Amino acid sequence: MQRRAAAIYVVLFVLLGSGSYALITTAQSPSVAFEDPAYELTAQDQFQIGTQLYNVNSIETLEQGGGHGGITTAMRKAEFQYTNQSAVYTVVLENNSTHRVNGERHRVLIRQKDGNPTAVQLQDELNESAILAADPSASEELVMQNNTRYVVRNQSELISASEYFPQPQAQTISMGEALRYQNNSTTVRGITNESVELRWTATRTNTVDVSNHENVTLSGETYLVHFPDTSTVQLTQQFGEYHAQTTAIAQFKTHKNGLWGISIASMLTVIFLIGFAYLPSRYWGVMSYFLLIIPALKGENPRPPWDMKVHNPAVLVGRNTHDDGRTSESLTVPTVISLAAIRGETQG
Repeated sequence: MQRRAAAIYVVLFVLLGSGSYALITTAQSPSVAFEDPAYELTAQDQFQIGTQLYNVNSIETLEQGGGHGGITTAMRKAEFQYTNQSAVYTVVLENNSTHRVNGERHRVLIRQKDGNPTAVQLQDELNESAILAADPSASEELVMQNNTRYVVRNQSELISASEYFPQPQAQTISMGEALRYQNNSTTVRGITNESVELRWTATRTNTVDVSNHENVTLSGETYLVHFPDTSTVQLTQQFGEYHAQTTAIAQFKTHKNGLWGISIASMLTVIFLIGFAYLPSRYWGVMSYFLLIIPALKGENPRPPWDMKVHNPAVLVGRNTHDDGRTSESLTVPTVISLAAIRGETQG
C-alpha cells in the first residue's frame, strides 16, 4: 500500500515536471525588432537629418567579461561622423606672450588705463640673432652687466641693447577688431589685464559613438539605437513599441524562471517520494517525532497524531506484508508528507 501510493504521486509529479520542462524548451523568447525604422544603415553609409549629413564610420562587436571563468557578453557599437561647417573656436593669449599673428611673430601686450584694460598691442618680435649676424663688428652674443644687456662691438665697446636694436613696431587692436590667427579670420572677443580672447568659426569634424538600445540626439532629434545583426544599425523613434517589447521579454523571463522552479521542485519531490517508499517502517516513528518537535521549537502546541480526530483512521496506517508471511503496520507516505495538513483539517 505504501509503495503503491508513492508510485501514484511519482507519476503525478513526473507529469508535472515534464510538462513544465516541455514548455521551457518549446517556448520562443520574444526579442526587440522594428519593422519600419527611420534609418537602417551599414558601415560607410551616409544619411541626412535636417541639413546635416552623417557618415557611418564603423559597426563593430566587442566582447566584455569572461575573465576567471565569467560569462562573456557581446557589446555592439557604431561610430557616426559629421562635419560642422560653422564650429566656434576660441583661444586665450596671455599677456607678454609671443604668438604668430597676421603672418608674423608678435608679442602680445595688454594696454591699461587706470588699472583697466583698454586695448591689445601686437609688438613685433625682433630677431636679435639675425641683426647681430648681419653686423661684422658686433659680437654674436650679448653680455649682462648690472642687469642690463649689452652688445659688444669691436671687441671692447659696450652698447646697451635698447640703443643698439631698433624699436619694434607695434599694432594696437581694440575690442571687436579682426586679425588673422592660425590662418583664420578671428575677432577680439574679450580683454582682461591678464589675457585676450580670440574667437572664430571654421569647419570641425565630430564623431558620435552609439551603443545598442541607447538614445542618441542627432541634429536636435532623439533616436533609439538598435542592432538587428552584427553589420546593421537602426535608428528609430518608436519608443512606445520598444518599451512594450522589453516588458514582454521581462514577463517571458519571469514565467520561464517559474517553470524551471516547478520542474526542479517536481523532480526533487519524485526523488524524496521514492526514497520514502523504500524507507523501513521503524524509521517512521523517528520522522513523526521530528514532525512534533519542530513546531514545539517554534513555540506551538502540536497534538500528537494518535490524539487527532480523523474521519477515517485507516488512512494513517498502512499494512505491510513481509516475505516470511509476517504483517506490520506503519504510517503511509501520504500521511507523513501531509501530516500538517491533516492535523489542521481534522482538529475538533
